[in-house]
Amino acid sequence: MIQRTRIAQILAAPVPAEPSPITVCGWARSRRDSKAGISFVDLSDGSSLTGLQIVIPATLPDYAELVKRIHTGTSLRVDGDLIASQGKGQAVEVQAKSVEIVGELDPEAFPIQKQATSLDFLRTVPHLRARTRTFQAIMRVRSVLAHAVHRFFQERGFTCVHTPIISGEDCEGAGKQFRVTTFDPAKAPRTADGAVDWAQDFFGREVHLTVSGQLEGETYACGMGDIYTFGPTFRAENSNTPRHLAEFWMIEPEMAFCDLNGDRAVAVDFVRYTVAEAVRLCAPEIEFLEKQQSPGLRASLETLAGADFAHLTYTDAVAALKKSGKKFEFPVEWGVDLQSEHERFLVEQVCRKPVVVTNYPKEIKAFYMRVDPDGRTVSAMDVLVPRMGELIGGSQREERHDVLVARMKEMHLDPARYAAYLDLRRFGTVPHAGFGLGFERLVCLVTGTANIRDVIPYPRVPGWCP
Repeated sequence: MIQRTRIAQILAAPVPAEPSPITVCGWARSRRDSKAGISFVDLSDGSSLTGLQIVIPATLPDYAELVKRIHTGTSLRVDGDLIASQGKGQAVEVQAKSVEIVGELDPEAFPIQKQATSLDFLRTVPHLRARTRTFQAIMRVRSVLAHAVHRFFQERGFTCVHTPIISGEDCEGAGKQFRVTTFDPAKAPRTADGAVDWAQDFFGREVHLTVSGQLEGETYACGMGDIYTFGPTFRAENSNTPRHLAEFWMIEPEMAFCDLNGDRAVAVDFVRYTVAEAVRLCAPEIEFLEKQQSPGLRASLETLAGADFAHLTYTDAVAALKKSGKKFEFPVEWGVDLQSEHERFLVEQVCRKPVVVTNYPKEIKAFYMRVDPDGRTVSAMDVLVPRMGELIGGSQREERHDVLVARMKEMHLDPARYAAYLDLRRFGTVPHAGFGLGFERLVCLVTGTANIRDVIPYPRVPGWCP
């Protein structure tokens, strides 16, 4: 391994009083040649938004030939002295004593140019977009948020549980799953009635990629108390929008001896904590992204981190939307799920702050949500935030065996397929609750990114799997 110093480490250290020998490696962002026979290279190694200025003197062997081979994207190893910068715009620079071109490129063929490149174009070259400052900033924020997620739950005594990626269950009951099979589609064995004989497949039954770790998470919460999962999730929904991915990461805590109010309190604390951590630890990235794509980003995040969240029942939310007189693209009616336009209106116009909407009609929610005493609604919640709308969805889970079986039958689900899940209600049932959060939506919120495909390294969407 090359013994090198990362640029972020250099920029965070005091300016050296005397020249200090150093080795740096990275990619050239730009090269500027002066009439005095000196070249200046802005070098990035991905550790910092700010590059490091490399001063290449004409006294180096083969100087003229060397600098002609340095373009945007060329990878370099530089040995020299770190000194206080003699120019404006940077505190330190490296006076090069030797420059090695590690990897060359054809500047006409390299798609990432010195000038800003559109996000739309960069989605077509996902393997190269990490070379840009925008994606480096987003990915560093993503990394900080991932660590903040674990810290939040670990500091509160939660246990991290890894739930399976291959599952025989459909938590959402919607059937929009990716099937996992070892069968050759053209040669799959058939039953007497012509259906695929899944009993002969690898697992002896039909299985899919998980749509949620919730059901398995509940089994551990009902034995270990408070747990959380944080892993990949897959939805085969043909939704080609800036808000949807076929593969994404989900954060799903489950808490024993917890009701909807406790669930809501944890969700609100989670949002405040993770946003505050990003503001604290990612100041340069947020400042850059604010200028690049989201004016007012830092102020909005600071407000959210300290916000008092409003609380409305679904019934009150529908009444407020109707009372507003606003003409929505999707009409508001009790019993119909809230759309993005309704959610944003509640946050930005009705409450003028983040809001948690609770107690939705049971017909529009999942089978596992606890039925309220009125029999019409369930103990569900959605956490709505500015610029995003829904960020978190959760509920108190139905812990009553007979009620849960009845709900399954109402929704045409076979209770026999959920025998293990029902066992939790047969053997020492307890009230419990949890929520789910698509991690990429949180990253979109904190980075001010409009398209969810720009906050994950390799987006998987309908018709696109690079």
